Amino acid sequence: MAVRIRSRFHAGGRARTMAELASVVAMLSWKLAMESIKRMREAKFDIDLGRPYFDYVVETMAFHAHYADRVAYEKLSAEQRAEFTSALARRMAEAVEDNAGMLLASTQPGACRRHFLDTFNAAGADYAEYSCDEKGPDFGFRRAYASRVREGMPEKDRNWVYDQVMEIEAPEGVKAIGKTLAAEVRFVDVVVSE
Repeated sequence: MAVRIRSRFHAGGRARTMAELASVVAMLSWKLAMESIKRMREAKFDIDLGRPYFDYVVETMAFHAHYADRVAYEKLSAEQRAEFTSALARRMAEAVEDNAGMLLASTQPGACRRHFLDTFNAAGADYAEYSCDEKGPDFGFRRAYASRVREGMPEKDRNWVYDQVMEIEAPEGVKAIGKTLAAEVRFVDVVVSE
């Protein structure tokens, strides 16, 4: 099933800020996570509403954030990358918090935001040793993502989740986020320091 995702956003002829770019990527990631979970459920993976659903969305968005950070490393100055990645993690955490009612029955205020940031930070340690190039995250990077998703899956799905996540879910997200960043970074004032 093809999903139509807007990959170009207008800033009225002015350069975009890192916060604006981060917001675009965060909202795209949210939509991609929702589409990914639909595909996972259509493929007969048991991802029940509640905590399993929430954990899958959070892991997927954290993966997207780390991929976007790798793209930023290649395309932006060190200062812009730090600003972008920080804004991206904060905006994704806000999106998870804003939609907490959809993901979980009841939570304490701020709990979903904190959980996303904890997951983002933990995932960073797992993904750090793997590389990413113009084709996307390498095998190890995608496998680490699948391994993190696997932890939240029921026992019957744990052996099969690797193929679905590594071969379908990761590439779908990478393709959409890569396309958006390729289009949007052109409109950011890129200052290359010497």
